[in-house]
Amino acid sequence: MTAMSTPFVFFSGKGGVGKTSMACTTAVRYADEGRRTLIVTTDPASNLADVFEQPIGHKVTAIEGVPNLWAMEIDADRATEEYKDRALAPLRAAFPPQIVQVMEEQMNGPCTAEVAAFDRFTDFLESPGAGESAYDVVIFDTAPTGHTLRLLELPAEWSRSIQEAETGSGQTCIGPAAAIQDAKQKYERALAALRDTTRTTFVFVLHPEATAIKETQRATVELGKLDIHTHQIIVNGIIPPEESVNPFYSARMKMQANYLAQIERELPLPTQRMFLLDREIKGVTGLREVGQMLFDGQRNVSPVQSIAAPTGLFGAAPASVGVLGRVLPNSHSRTLFFAGKGGVGKTVASCLTAVWLARQGHKTLLLTTDPAAHLGDVLGVPVGDEVAPVAGVPNLWATKIDPKAAADVYKARILEDARQRGRPPEALQTMAEELDSPCTEEMAAFDRFIAYASQDEWQAIVFDTAPTGHTLRLLELPMDWSQQLDVKVFSTVDSVAADDIAKQRFGKVIAMMRDPERSTFAFVMYPESTPIAEAKRAIDELATLDISLGLVVANQVVPPDACTTPFARSRRTMQEKYLAEMSALFPAPMLQIPLLPHEVKGLDVLVALGEQVYGDHQTVDILQTPTEAATS
Repeated sequence: MTAMSTPFVFFSGKGGVGKTSMACTTAVRYADEGRRTLIVTTDPASNLADVFEQPIGHKVTAIEGVPNLWAMEIDADRATEEYKDRALAPLRAAFPPQIVQVMEEQMNGPCTAEVAAFDRFTDFLESPGAGESAYDVVIFDTAPTGHTLRLLELPAEWSRSIQEAETGSGQTCIGPAAAIQDAKQKYERALAALRDTTRTTFVFVLHPEATAIKETQRATVELGKLDIHTHQIIVNGIIPPEESVNPFYSARMKMQANYLAQIERELPLPTQRMFLLDREIKGVTGLREVGQMLFDGQRNVSPVQSIAAPTGLFGAAPASVGVLGRVLPNSHSRTLFFAGKGGVGKTVASCLTAVWLARQGHKTLLLTTDPAAHLGDVLGVPVGDEVAPVAGVPNLWATKIDPKAAADVYKARILEDARQRGRPPEALQTMAEELDSPCTEEMAAFDRFIAYASQDEWQAIVFDTAPTGHTLRLLELPMDWSQQLDVKVFSTVDSVAADDIAKQRFGKVIAMMRDPERSTFAFVMYPESTPIAEAKRAIDELATLDISLGLVVANQVVPPDACTTPFARSRRTMQEKYLAEMSALFPAPMLQIPLLPHEVKGLDVLVALGEQVYGDHQTVDILQTPTEAATS
């Protein structure tokens, strides 16, 4: 298949599928063909510098050894601060500090971070050859999400939102209307470019796996609603055919074959295929070799590395006493939050942990706020919007919190409260517009979680997809969310008993989250560089809120007994390097979840895997007391 011909190319896809590697490979190919090429990333845990093996950062930087190629890592924090400073500067002199604080905190959310990054890279979505886009091709690694684009969706809605904000508070989810009005024309030009098939190509990268296919289908539909269409796909991580002699990888090849056929049927788009390598994709030479595989169909450009047998320092033994002390309930109930970069296996880790805890006799609730809601896929049984027992596993209940449905209930409750306070119709309309924000969905979903976490009936609650630092900062403000809206809309602060009670409820749950005896934040990651960097960033952010790391989960670790070929030994040796890095970097016990020859799907698989990683009933008995376990 030939390379893309449009001046703008976006690489998208769920986390962990190799977007950056494929984007860098494409960038090197274009540059080698003589096209002036820029690759830009907005990923907060960007590893462009790692892939190119040179410093890059928040500036356009020439790539060594590749004439015609430049790169830039947009620093999300710096972009956000620059954006907030521009947006809030006019307000600091006009409003009391308390009001400005609320506005600033509400601009600390994911909406602002994404829009700030979007604002920065729209500078490159101008006509090629002009201004900052003096390039033949601009490649964007990690496309803007659907909800960022929805905020900026159509000129009519954009104008309506600004106009209504101007007649009310003058404030929107992403900043004061007056400030974002200035950028309106630039954003409209950017969206026109994204929708123009002669100027922009959208490439989705995915693995031949059920969740990756489902996520790609969902994302393409969402973008399609915005008249932005997927044009090509890259199926990455295909096991090379020569590994059919390895029983472990041979079984995974059969599984992948079914999904490759499904992709052909259900995603009928121009497709490139890329084989899983025995090593990381790094360096210009390596990227050129991968380009020969991706674009020219060449195989075995360089031989599989000759690697000695793995060290065995990271074996497949069941969880340590230290790990069990962070998972099992003790004299209190235990709440486990599984966090991590998208695509690293949070849902698998959550499900197998919840099933294992329930089988140990603990009354357990498993819940998620993931919009893709893969809980039911992994459990192999339906999971609905109401708490319900999981058939086949005594002591286990599950539910999925639909952020959109939760936001509808949440908005209705806040607006009814405002009506009861006697707010006039025009003020209620302004407040309703303010609540039409993806940030509200996050708050509403977490509000639902707090309702569950406040209940006393559960011995263990396992939460797939942990709250962000942004959510927790909002909850720590000295007033409830509905009062924050009042501040923004009316520049007044009321204090009513209902808000005080809600604040106490939030405070009680946050105190629980800070108590390592009652809660555990577990970060899931592959033993690879990008997930580790992303986890480190999130862990550091939570530490500023006095929430400490409780558990590290290394997922998809190649089992030592599968290392019967040079390819498998090389993969395992690469992972061991990162397992050692994780042990040194993160001050918490580590749990390993092995890569299986088949999917982690269905209760039988989860039961067996849970006993493999956590141990059976006899293993649990070695815990003498919960306190001793927690301090081991």
